[in-house]
Amino acid sequence: MRRIDLRSDTVTLPSDTMRAAIVQAELGDDVYGEDPTVNRLEALAAARVGKEAAMLVPSGTMGNFCALLAHCNRGEEAIIGDQSHIYHYEASGASVLGGVALHPVTTEPIGELPLQAIQEAIRDPYDSHEALTRLICLENTHNRCGGVVLSLDYMRTIHAFARSQDFAVHLDGARVFNAAVALGVDVQEITRHVDSVMFCLSKGLAAPVGSILAGDTAFIKCARRIRKMVGGGMRQAGIIAAAGIVALEEMVDRLAEDHTHARMLAEGLSTLPGIAIDLAKVQSDIVIFKLDSEVWTPIRLTEVLAEQGLLIGEIGRGYLRAVTHHNIDANDIEEALEVMRSVLVQN
Repeated sequence: MRRIDLRSDTVTLPSDTMRAAIVQAELGDDVYGEDPTVNRLEALAAARVGKEAAMLVPSGTMGNFCALLAHCNRGEEAIIGDQSHIYHYEASGASVLGGVALHPVTTEPIGELPLQAIQEAIRDPYDSHEALTRLICLENTHNRCGGVVLSLDYMRTIHAFARSQDFAVHLDGARVFNAAVALGVDVQEITRHVDSVMFCLSKGLAAPVGSILAGDTAFIKCARRIRKMVGGGMRQAGIIAAAGIVALEEMVDRLAEDHTHARMLAEGLSTLPGIAIDLAKVQSDIVIFKLDSEVWTPIRLTEVLAEQGLLIGEIGRGYLRAVTHHNIDANDIEEALEVMRSVLVQN
């Protein structure tokens, strides 16, 4: 049975060009700073997002973890969204291992943290009872809000406010290149409004593993020590970096195809019985929808669809998620919709 996997853009397989680059990669010991392919990737990544320096990490979770600990000391606090990936899907690592308090504020459906909510979350630095606020974390695109894109005006406003308070801003930009493509701008138009940014090479950019953390030179120097502390110092990591270079050089512009396929999927789903979907929130490669049915539960529907070769994700709160990616084309979307239609109409 042919399988159409829409669970996540993390299921992508490396392109033939990536596989060839991995085999041919020039290698060295990266812990000593001697892997030329890693060094090339980090320089390329820093330049792409307009930062002084960058660091390769195995995962986006580690990248965010290193960022929070580089920005905050133990007992200090980061303001985050209550629907953020850092809050929901990273095992509270910054708190458990780093002693950084996470202060969640309400996330609006468009992925923004209201400025007033941020202002109200700031601790009194003269009150010994309270943790010191040091950091604001944003997410763009926003996963749990359906892949929505934060506006440049909003990013600019939050960064200006943070500077007025002497706070830093970190961006969980796992899919920040999707955001840039959706906005039709260079990614630096987004990253100029944050002090640090993490982005994944292994999602829509289709590399098999790896993420990047970027910021100024002093920040990355601190983050490298934290990466080493949690076991992220890798040796001949050029075999990972080689695919990351291809990802940045060849896979960014094609993200627009994923967005087109996501829109095609969302519009098709909106015509099916028992599906509730907000088309206005389908702005990138993520499609989130709910069931309006007494027959189906999300988990049962995913099980039945899987039996038909269609894989989608159940993400809690009654929502289901489908994500387009490099290994999905228009024919796959049409077939996925036909499978959904046959299952929903016949039951």
